[in-house]
This record gives sequence, structure tokens and C-alpha cells, in this order.
Amino acid sequence: MNAVSSEYRPNGATEIENNLILNWYPHRIIDRFGRARSLLELGLGHGYTSRIFAKASDNHIIVDGASVVIEQFQQNTPDFQGQIVEAFFEDFVPDRRFDIIVMGFILEHVDDPDLILRRYRDFLEPGGRVYVAVPNAKSMNRRLGLELGLIDDIYSLNANDVALGHQRQYCRETLGAAVRHAGYRITHEEGIYLKPLPLNVLKTLPDFDANLHAMLKVGVDFPDLCVALLMELEVK
Repeated sequence: MNAVSSEYRPNGATEIENNLILNWYPHRIIDRFGRARSLLELGLGHGYTSRIFAKASDNHIIVDGASVVIEQFQQNTPDFQGQIVEAFFEDFVPDRRFDIIVMGFILEHVDDPDLILRRYRDFLEPGGRVYVAVPNAKSMNRRLGLELGLIDDIYSLNANDVALGHQRQYCRETLGAAVRHAGYRITHEEGIYLKPLPLNVLKTLPDFDANLHAMLKVGVDFPDLCVALLMELEVK
């Protein structure tokens, strides 16, 4: 886990879009559930989402297998009141069930995403909800890349994927099939960040920040074309 942790430090090549997406989608999730008595979050990543979810939950537990990422978060967030458990997702055994479980951009990393989906279903309170976010292989920018010959297959992993430790690409169809196979029904889905052009081109536009936030808002209704997918799940 520590092998890819440098990609989760500040000033990485993808920092602008990471900051944008990771500070956006937690609020979309919170708008769905309001406030949680107990919230389990899989993965710390850049730490943005954990700081946001902490404000919307009475009991917040985070599981992460990378000691370097945990230490970085603790240094940057010394007042964090939740609990951080250093463990692999496959090994973690909680002593309670949760109203909300957030799997934000982790299924593309793990060896066996189907196992994770099935395993954490048993950690939900009755009526609890799981929120899953993943990159979208069929985003508009990847479709354009395929057409231009920049990638040879819509599900190919690029150099950035490899650096981040990604093992697979999802699209709306494959993610939907995976969560249904694991025993969930999809109760809500939306897109995260409709990106029509490469970031270096977007930077040349007037009102760069306003354009980025407009792409976030417009993307909600067009998950098939967005950079990432967000699904709300309940147990069947």
C-alpha cells in the first residue's frame, strides 16, 4: 500500500482535479443521507473526503492499509475526532454495524472488488446505505482518446492509473453488474465531473474555476460521460 502513497501527496500532477472531485462528491453523498449515526469510510487517500464526512457523522471510522497515508493525514488533521484503523479492507472486522459505508475510489485498487462488496454488505445496519465512487472508463475524455488513437481500448490502464495503483476500469454497466451480483440494488446514481477537454486546454479558458464547477454540476445528470460514477446502494 505504501508503494503508491507518493501519488497521494500534495503537488502531484493530478492535484487540481483530485481537489475538485474529492471536495465535491462527499457533499453530494451527505445531501442524500443528511447525518449518520455511524459512518465507515474505506480509504484515506488525500484526506479531503474524511474531513468532510467527519462533520456529518457522530461516529466516523476510517480503514486504510497504508501507514504513510495515515501518518500524513494525522499530521495534517491533528484535531480529527474519528477513529483510523490501519488494516487491509479484506481483513478489517468492525465491532459494530454502520448506517453509511463509503467506498470512494477504492474498488479500482483492490485485488478482489467483488469480495469487498459482498463482505461489507454484512457490516450495514438494516436500512443502511453504501456509496460507491469509481473512475469511468467510458468518460467523454476517454472516448475522445480512443477515437484519436491515444488509447487502444476503452478499459486500458494509462500511466497515471498505474502510478495510482489502479487494477481495472469500470463503466456504468460493469459497475452496475458488479453491485447487483454482490446483493445490492441501486437506489441512486449520478455522474462526477463532465470533462470535455484535457486540463491543459481547459486552463486556457476564461473563468477556469467557474468552468470546472459548471462541469461538476452539469455532470450530475450524465453519468455515462463523466470522469467518475457515483452510486447509492441498499441491500436487496
